[in-house]
Amino acid sequence: MRVNTQPPHFDHDATGANSMHNEGTALADGISSADSSQQTPKAGTGAPQEVPVDANETTGADPSTATAVAAAVRDGAVRPEQILETALDRIRGGNPKVNAFSIVRAEQARAEARALADRTDLEALPLAGVPIAVKNNIDVTGEVTRGGSRAGDDRPATADHPVVRRLRAAGAVIVGLTEMPEFGLWGVTDTPERITRSPWNIHYSAGGSSGGSGAAVGAGLVPVAHGNDGLGSVRIPAACCGVVGIKPGRGVVPAEVGLDSWDGMTENGVLATTVADAALVLSVLADRPALADLDTPAPLRIGLAAGAPSPLLRVDRQWAAAARTAARTAATAGHTVSETALPYAGATTALALRWVANAGREAAAVPHPERLQPRTRRHLALGRAVLRCGLVRPSQIDRIEARLLDFFDNHDVVITPTLAAPPPRAVEWHRRGWFANVWTNARFAPFTPLWNLVGWPALSVPMGTHPRTGTPVAAQLAGPPGSESTLLRLAAQLESARPWRRVAGQP
Repeated sequence: MRVNTQPPHFDHDATGANSMHNEGTALADGISSADSSQQTPKAGTGAPQEVPVDANETTGADPSTATAVAAAVRDGAVRPEQILETALDRIRGGNPKVNAFSIVRAEQARAEARALADRTDLEALPLAGVPIAVKNNIDVTGEVTRGGSRAGDDRPATADHPVVRRLRAAGAVIVGLTEMPEFGLWGVTDTPERITRSPWNIHYSAGGSSGGSGAAVGAGLVPVAHGNDGLGSVRIPAACCGVVGIKPGRGVVPAEVGLDSWDGMTENGVLATTVADAALVLSVLADRPALADLDTPAPLRIGLAAGAPSPLLRVDRQWAAAARTAARTAATAGHTVSETALPYAGATTALALRWVANAGREAAAVPHPERLQPRTRRHLALGRAVLRCGLVRPSQIDRIEARLLDFFDNHDVVITPTLAAPPPRAVEWHRRGWFANVWTNARFAPFTPLWNLVGWPALSVPMGTHPRTGTPVAAQLAGPPGSESTLLRLAAQLESARPWRRVAGQP
């Protein structure tokens, strides 16, 4: 595990770097981030003079979707440098409001975009010129893999993670690294330096642990972002930020996160504003081009399971309504929908044990444990105790998976709410106690972890806006192993029937 011990920084551009300062407490008290002095680097000043800043104005290319960007670059209607400068300009203007990025790779990305423009295979690249953000817990050559913590070493990565290699090979430009909570343990994203916020209402969290990626896409700073998901860490921020987020099933995309990808529970996935973009990027990460095909699916047997996974929890009626809306829309499209209940028995205990135990195993790789946040120290200590007692057993998962296999004998897809409540307030959660963090996470995001336990695919799609908070609501689609294409095609049908606002602040 390679984690930086220094405060977050941004690359120098042609005019020098602008630093970021801690604005967490002021914003948590309700002061608009637009009024703070926090700065991001100026973008565009180091580009060749003939490259216009706004690719949309000069070429007609839509820089808000990866599909449109890649098509325009392949056709020669716009150069990769133009697309990049538009993205950097958006980051400069929008990042101070949501704190999505820990590092903006302005100069490195410019060099990569110029090199991309000279590639002889540009016309064949599925992500030609697409600016993409990467969650800062997988290696990007030359950058420090922070993992949202100060507790590791500060050695830059010497090689790209396999996911990053595939993105680069497909023509994507890595524009920056995104914020996350310490070691991805929490469903909200904040660090001692900054709080990452939902672009729909900055008083609420962007979710986590891929919160920076969700905020970057939801705010329109980049069209797509990488994230990874061990208990819902792609789907939770996707729901909080009003974007599509997909966690593929086990083995579809190279994982290699931490020691053992949380005992196989963590997968690398995608956050995007459209289903087509999510499918396109997932097809690259999986090296399976067919995943990008979104033909209409055959009639499906869909179960609607809107009830809470535990009698100790309640589901906000707006979030339950999001699942019901998705189910009604699917029924209108010709699918058979029936109300049902998922077999959650045993899942809560198995999840709780693995949440701490997997973190406890990772603790041995932390070079500076004295720098850990208090909530994390408590979490790791509990995890080590669980491991010593031998409380984590494969048979727990075997029983859960057997019941799910029986469930899917009668269903092709299940629809649930993605979350049980709006996101928590955007405050300094890392300063709060362990129990406050655990209870808050468990209460608002109980629907996502089941699919990590068994390693099956699941995705989140926007389904409207919560009238009280102004934050998005969303439905989760999940299926058995190998159903990624089915889930994406169904999600595309829902999007076509009920299109959503792709970016916060836009009509």
